[in-house]
Formats: sequence, structure tokens, C-alpha cells
Amino acid sequence: MANPATKAAAGQVTTTIPPPEQPASSSLPAEVAPGPPGGISRETGIAVLAALGIAGYFLARYAVQIPERQSRWALLGVLIVGGAPLIAGLVRRIWAREIGSDLLAGISIITSGVVGEYLAGAIIVLMMSGGVAIEQYATRRASAVLSALAKRMPRIAHRRSGSGLEDISLDSVKLGDQLVVLPHEICPVDGTVVEGRGTMDESYLTGEPYQVSKVAGATVLSGSVNGEGALTVAATQLPTDSRYAKIVQVMREAETNRPRFRRVADRLGSWYTVLALAVAGFGWWLGNDPARFLAVLVIATPCPLLLAIPVAIIGAISAAASRAIIIKDPAMLERIASCRTVIFDKTGTLTYGRPALTETLCAPGFDQREALRLAASLEQFSKHPLAASIREAAADAKLTLAEVAEIHEKPGEGLMAQAGPQQIQIVGRKQLNAQPEIAALLPPAVPGMECILLVDRAYAATFRFHDTPRQESRSFIRHLGPKHQVNRVMLLSGDRESEVVYLAQQVGITEALFGQSPEQKVEIVRREAARAPTLFLGDGINDAPAMQAATVGIAFGQNSDVTAEAADAVVLDASLSKVDELIHIGRRMRRIALQSAIGGMSLSLIGMGLAAAGLLSPVAGAIAQEVIDLAAVLNAVRVALPSEDLGSDAA
Repeated sequence: MANPATKAAAGQVTTTIPPPEQPASSSLPAEVAPGPPGGISRETGIAVLAALGIAGYFLARYAVQIPERQSRWALLGVLIVGGAPLIAGLVRRIWAREIGSDLLAGISIITSGVVGEYLAGAIIVLMMSGGVAIEQYATRRASAVLSALAKRMPRIAHRRSGSGLEDISLDSVKLGDQLVVLPHEICPVDGTVVEGRGTMDESYLTGEPYQVSKVAGATVLSGSVNGEGALTVAATQLPTDSRYAKIVQVMREAETNRPRFRRVADRLGSWYTVLALAVAGFGWWLGNDPARFLAVLVIATPCPLLLAIPVAIIGAISAAASRAIIIKDPAMLERIASCRTVIFDKTGTLTYGRPALTETLCAPGFDQREALRLAASLEQFSKHPLAASIREAAADAKLTLAEVAEIHEKPGEGLMAQAGPQQIQIVGRKQLNAQPEIAALLPPAVPGMECILLVDRAYAATFRFHDTPRQESRSFIRHLGPKHQVNRVMLLSGDRESEVVYLAQQVGITEALFGQSPEQKVEIVRREAARAPTLFLGDGINDAPAMQAATVGIAFGQNSDVTAEAADAVVLDASLSKVDELIHIGRRMRRIALQSAIGGMSLSLIGMGLAAAGLLSPVAGAIAQEVIDLAAVLNAVRVALPSEDLGSDAA
């Protein structure tokens, strides 16, 4: 089908056929090469060591009856082997003027070693490393984004030569080389089709929703997925200069320039640290006893921050997973409720990503059902998405299709065939510019996609299509302000102006930007994020850099592994109500985490006063702190429990 009104790319293609052998070289930068598989983290190893050391001490001291002096060697080993790396990291942070919630723990470890309270110090090592290890659980590595991009890009190209096809590395591709892209392969270069006919899915790169027809002279983009027919493409850009390589570069820059987020624990811990040191110093001065200094620091160690907040985060991750939401970066749970700007991609996010026939306008004297029947009779031989929409509409209307013959498609004449004595033809508005007598009969152009039916070369009907908005799009956008304190909503798309403007009107968005490349998207999102915390919601590789630049990036659906890696969270079920639930989960997690942290520290303040007065020893303080920790953690566990306030309130 010749559809003039849109250059379209389509839905979801996740199948990739890798070459049987891939050379080591690649035109992609070395930085995106996948790294070695990750193993156990240092903090997890230290936590295991501390637990074993403490268990060994109690076993030796009370089960085997080994004297205290000898039993303490297990605890001293924990302080040296486990505490030293933690303290070294703290020193580096202090040198960089980063004072966080774990500074008190580091001072307590040092003090416990100096005054000989090894058990208290070992417990702190366990709590400190254990809290970090818990928080690292399910946290993504940013380099995985670039690794996924590199993995998706082919390593070889099939170059046509006098002897046939030869497989070459992308580094060997030269401008003008004729490369054959086999069915379902990913195109390795930007270029121009010189032979073949078919379609390509460019949705990952352009943001447009449908398959793009490709014939001789058509342009192709690297990273797009070929359809069922082989195409011969002349390279117009080297792989390193291609659109796909530029997305990789934008991704790397967004990853490098992404602003650091100061955690709630660090913000609370900075003032709490100063207060605890002051109380500890006062206790030492009051009793002239360094043990009081240590006792204050031990009970002041902010384990509610180091443990309760990570536990609340893990609970929120679990609550989200039960709702088909995968949290990639746990820190986003602290940020999402503070977002005051929301930016939407268009295709597959606010829309379903597929065209629907919305209007049929007929010439005087021509029946609407007959026009649809004839158009569907011809479109049954087309693989274009608009053709599918016409066929579906005819099937819904239970129309009997006509038998057609002599089907052909000439350049500039659209798709043509004979249906009995009638010649039927489907063309686009631009193709009729050379026929003013027909163009004068056409209805005025409006935003959206369209095709035109001619019968015996006379105007018969105009079919109009739109990418259907999601049913909940308008209600979700309407409630963002009053429910989530969102001050600004934007639509940001690589699609055409007519489609973007139409969708914005349908869903109630007043600020819409169209025709934006991935590079332009990331600049816009970065600018908005500098003004206010910004949530970006999209799908497809073309959205990945913008997700990296946003305060919070959410991937919608399962269209791309690269998008999933770049996003802070992935909403697997294509429903905006799930996004609403995620915001509620983040808000509830933050509230409960603050309750645990502030409540735990308040109890610690009482204990600090008792320790400064000499009423608590360091070990007693450590035990009291563990009781406080238990209460804080049990409260934090509530995040994972079912709650009515996690339900979506989007109508």
C-alpha cells in the first residue's frame, strides 16, 4: 500500500539473528564492550566475615570455654580485615568532603579498637557492611546500558563483491560499499537501498510507530530491524558516524553527566553525626572516661539509617514486583514522589502504538461500506499497518471482499488492481498533486494519517487513521497535578507534527514537541531536570538517553532490553495505572523509611544521654542499639505488606 501521510515504523521486534562467528573488532567504542561478570561485592564479603567472626568468638568463649584474651582474636580479625576497608572508604569520602550517615560507624570502629571493646566494634562492622550489601541488592550497574547497546549491534556486514557475498567487520566498511541486509537482521549502517523491496522497523531509533516500506532509493538507519525481504544497501555513513553510534555516544554522555542524588540517609546522617560527636565528647569530659565516648558512639551508630532504609527499599521493590513493576535503581523510590515535571514519549506510552481507522469520508454518491469493501479487497495483499487497519474494519463490518487481479504498484501511482470491471487504486494526498481535478475534491487535510481510494481513476473515499490513545491516558494526566503535585506535563516525540498535536489534544497536554531526535530529547530532558525533578516515561532505544538524563526514567512495556537497562524502573504491564501505583509505592516507602530512621534515632538520642552519664557500657550500648535496630527494621518491613494506599487512583 502506498501511504503518503506517514513514514512509519512499527511496534515491537525483539528477535535478533546474530552471525555465527563474530570478529573481535567492532566499530563501536571500546567503552561499551561488556565487562566481566560481576561476583560477590566487597561489602557482602565483609558482612559474611563479620558474622563468622562474631559467631566464632561466642563459640570459642562460651561453648569451648577458651579464655577471653584468646577468644577476642576472632573479633580483632574482624576489625582489621573487615573494618580497615570500610574505614579507608570513609577517609576517601571525608577527603572529598562527603559526610554521610556511616561516618559515626567508622569512628566507632576505630574507637572500639583503641579502647579494646572488640565485640562492639565487630557488631558495628557487621551492621555497616550488611546495610550496604542489602542496599546493593537489585541495584543496576550503569555500564549494563552500554553493554546492551553493544550486544544488539551486529559485528559483521555482508558486502557484495564480484565473487558474491563476503563477511567483513564493521571497521572494514567503506562509504559506497553495497551491503546485503538479510531478513530479520539488524542494519549495520546508515545508507540507501539500491536493490530489493521490503520493510524495516525503525521504531527503536525514530519513535515512529509503524513499519517503514523500503524500495530502491529509500534511506535506512543503522540499528533498524529488517523485515522479510533481503535489501541491498549502499553505505552513506561509516558505522562510527551512524545514527546508532550517535545514540551510544549520547547514552555515554548522559550516564557520565547524570547528577548525583544525595540519599535521605546522608541528609539525616550529616547533622546527626555532629550531634552524636558532641554528646560523646561531653560524656568523655564529664566522666573523664574514654569508654563513655565509645558507649555514646556505639548507641548513636545510625543503624536505623544503615538498615531500616535499605529494608524499606527492598520491601518497596517486592511490592512493585508483585504489581509487574521491576525496580532497576532502588534510589528512584526516594526520588519519584518529588518529581514535579512529567515528560511523556508518545508511541507505545500514551498510545497503543498501532493505527486505527477513525473516519471514512466518501465522495458524493459513493457508499461508505462499498468504499471500505473495495479498499480492503486491495489491502489484503499489502503488509502495511494501515492496510491491516482497513482489513480489520472491513472484518468488523462483516463485508465480503471482492476478487481482485492484476495487482501492481508503480512509483507515484500507489497500489492498483482490477476488481471485476472496476480499477481500484490507493494513493496518498501528495501523489494527487499532479491531478488538480481530483485534488480539488479531497476533504481538507487534518492531523493524522490518511490514504485515498480511487475507483476508475475518480475520487471515491478518504480513510483517516490515528495511533489510538490509551484509554486511561487523559484521566492519568488529569490527576497528576492534584494527586502528585505535578506542575508541568510535556509530550516529547520523534513523530510527525500532525500526529503529536492530535494526541496532545486528545489526552489534554498543552505542551508538545515533535520531530525530536534522541540527541534533542536528552538535551530537553536535561534542561527540565535542572529546573525541577523530572520523570520521563518512554519506550524504545531512542528514549534510553533521555531516561538517563531524567531524575527518574521509567520504561513502559517490554519493547527493548536497552530501554530496560537505561530506565530506573520497568513497567511490564502496558498500563498507566501501574505508573500511578509506582509513585504511590515510592511515596509510602519514603514515609515509612523516615518513620523508622527518625524514630530509631530518637530512641538512640535517649540512649546517648544515658551513655554520656555513664549508665550504659559500650557492649550494653551495642545491645541496646540492636533492640532499636530491630524495632526500626520491623517497622520498615511494613512497606512490603499489602496496603490499600498502593492502589492506583487514576480513573
